[in-house]
Formats: sequence, structure tokens, C-alpha cells
Amino acid sequence: MQTVPSVPSSMQARLRASGPSLIAVAGAVLGLFVYERLPALAAALAAWLPFAPDSRAGAAIGFFLYEVPKVLLLLCAVVFVMGIVRSYCSPERTRVLLAGRRGGLGNALAAALGVVTPFCSCSAVPLFIGFLGAGVPLGVTLSFLIAAPMVNEIALGLLFALFGWRIAALYLALGLTVALGAGWIIGRIGMEENSVEDWVRTCPATTAAAGLSGPVGWNAHLGAGSAAVRDIVGRVWPYLLAGIAVGAGINGYMPTDFMAALMGREAWWSVPLAVALGVPMYSNAAGIVPVVEALLAKGAALGTALAFMMSVVALSLPEMIILRKVLKPRLIAVFTGVVATGILLVGYVFNLVL
Repeated sequence: MQTVPSVPSSMQARLRASGPSLIAVAGAVLGLFVYERLPALAAALAAWLPFAPDSRAGAAIGFFLYEVPKVLLLLCAVVFVMGIVRSYCSPERTRVLLAGRRGGLGNALAAALGVVTPFCSCSAVPLFIGFLGAGVPLGVTLSFLIAAPMVNEIALGLLFALFGWRIAALYLALGLTVALGAGWIIGRIGMEENSVEDWVRTCPATTAAAGLSGPVGWNAHLGAGSAAVRDIVGRVWPYLLAGIAVGAGINGYMPTDFMAALMGREAWWSVPLAVALGVPMYSNAAGIVPVVEALLAKGAALGTALAFMMSVVALSLPEMIILRKVLKPRLIAVFTGVVATGILLVGYVFNLVL
């Protein structure tokens, strides 16, 4: 009987080593294939439902059926790429990088690092505590805390995919300006003492780690990207569905004239109103971007809609409750006032420029 020649062990090793890369490429190709056909797939699925496409219910359901897979695919792609990027720098290394940095340079560095950190404000608070315990100045740490949820890679990736590079770049520039300016102002007004709860200062600081230590191959970084998708998408998908459902309701049932009058460019009070409405809510960038998309489609001004988004992710009531365990009321009031002022300026600038 003729035997089947065995595969050399060296070739088996190469196949095993290239497996994660092949899976990543196959996943990217499949995702792109599905993404390009989403409008037709969503329309075909909506056609099975007992609602006319031009009815209010039909418009809302069509929006939901199209936006859910679209935003999920975009979210998975952005999180996977940034998970790989983040695997090169651990939180401990970030602490060491920020420790001792004062003045504008420290604020700028902290705000920039906030772009590639977890995008939920509540998940950024533990890092915030660790930074304070490691001796990072308060104003520098607050720049990080503001930038992490508001100007993160998820928000930028979704804004770029949905609205183009110009809006994403403006959002990045103005959001970093708010984070840098607010942290710098709070650092300059001398609130280092008696503004943070005593237990935060006594938290033991961990030593610097090198992220993925030792000789690490590409497969380990791909694994970090996959782990980020499982972790982050696994945590935010309920907010994502809720945000898209709200957006679907706005798209289907909110009259265009009413939304234009309430949040349009001509109403000077629309930006403060949007910020006031956003603060009591809680979501992350992935969940609120579909709402912004629906608001814009119904006639809301861009600056007003983005001010609403910023207030939800950077000044949410749950974040303030968590921060109360860390910061004293006086600093929370100053923090809220400075950030809210910055968001108002961003809204008015967007409405003026675009």
C-alpha cells in the first residue's frame, strides 16, 4: 500500500506560525465583502417585513438593520488595529512616561496618549488613579482622563468612516485642545493639594513593564488585537445597539423641521441645550456615533451634534459618580465647568466653520 508522504516538521512549523496571519487576512477580506454588500442585504431583509420602506416604521427599521452590521464591522476593524498598536505600550510604561511631566508638554503628551487608551470614561478612571499614585501631576492626569473617552481611536475611526477625514481631523484637533487646555488650566490654578481623596495618593504604584515582554513575534500582537475585539466589543455591544435604536427612532419618527429648529445652526442656544441633554446620559463613542449620524440626517448642526456627543462621553453622570470616590467636590465642579466650557466652544466653532 502506498503511503502518503508526511509534511516536513519545518513546514508544519511555518504553517502553524502563519496561521494567525492567514486568519486575520481572511477575516479582513470577508468583512470587506460583507460591508460592500450591506445596503442590498439590509434592503432585502427589510422587504420581508410588513412595513413600507417610506413609512416611519419602515425608515426606522431600515436604519437599524443597516447600521447595526455596518457599525459593528467598523468597530471590530478599528479595535483590532488599535489593539495591535496598544500591545506595544503597556499602562505601566505610560505611567513612567507621564511621571514628572509638568506644564504644557505633560498635558500634550497625556492628551495624545489618551487617544490610544480604553474609550469608556469609567474604564479610564482606574488608569487615572494609577497615574496619580505614580506621581503624575494632577493637571496632566486630567488631560488624559478627558482625552481617553472623548478623543479616542474608536470615535475617530467611526467619524472618519461615516463622515470623512475632514470632520474626523477637526474633531481630533478640537478635542485634544479641550483636553490639553482643561488639564493645563486646572494644573495652573493650584488645586494639587486637598483636591484628591487621601487614599488615592497612598495607592501603591506598580513598576514599569514593557508590554509584551521578551522576544515577541507578530502572532502575539495579532493575538492582542483579537483579545481587544473580544474584550471591548463584548463590553460595548449593548450600548451600540441602544444607540443605533435611538438613532433609528430619530431617523424614522423625528420631523426634520423640528430637529432643525431645536438643534440647527441658527439657534444660538442649541449648543448649551445639547450639552445639558448629554450630561445625564451614559454611553461610549461607539454607541453615540449612530445617534449623531441620525441627528445630522434630520437637520441638526454639526457642531451641536458633536457637542452633544462630547458631553455624553466626557461629562456623563456615571463618570462623575465614580470620580467622586477619587476627587473632592470642589475639583469635580472645576473639572466639569472647564470641560463644559471647552465643549461649548467646540460646538460653536464647528457651527461657525462648517
